[in-house]
Amino acid sequence: MGFVQAETANAQWILDYVQPIPDFPKKGIVFQWYAQLLRDPVAFHKAIDAFAERYEEMEIDAIAGLDSRGFIFGAALAYKLQVPFILVRKPGKLPGDVERIDYSLEYGTNTFEMERDSVLPGQRILVIDDLLATGGTAAAACALVEKLGGEVAEVAVLIELGFLNGREKITPPVFSLIAL
Repeated sequence: MGFVQAETANAQWILDYVQPIPDFPKKGIVFQWYAQLLRDPVAFHKAIDAFAERYEEMEIDAIAGLDSRGFIFGAALAYKLQVPFILVRKPGKLPGDVERIDYSLEYGTNTFEMERDSVLPGQRILVIDDLLATGGTAAAACALVEKLGGEVAEVAVLIELGFLNGREKITPPVFSLIAL
């Protein structure tokens, strides 16, 4: 996959809400936890507004949120932009006819599923998650959207762990509010 030049918002204020949690979810991983941002309505609103400012003029037909924390930002942004929200779920969570893809994580493997009728051919989809680490999760979601006939307009994340070079696995442009 091709490397896309980094684009990151100037949202240094987010650092005030990020707490590093060592050895979560596995030993050796330092999880960047932003629960305080979600607990502060003004900060959460500010984050959603920052995403909305970027995407309100872009042609986005729908937003695909990644299971599970991508739902937080994706659903709120879809509401704000008045576009459909699409669920990208772990296996066995969707009742309809699904398409699936397996992918690698920095600490194992997993699978994503989407309902086959959730993406229309040619739709421009914004893929959103809370965090970009190694890029495996976002790359898998992009591949799944494309498999269903959609075009990934961009991948958006709240926090990017730039030192892990996750962008290198993702073909569409990537936008992060903050890169660590």
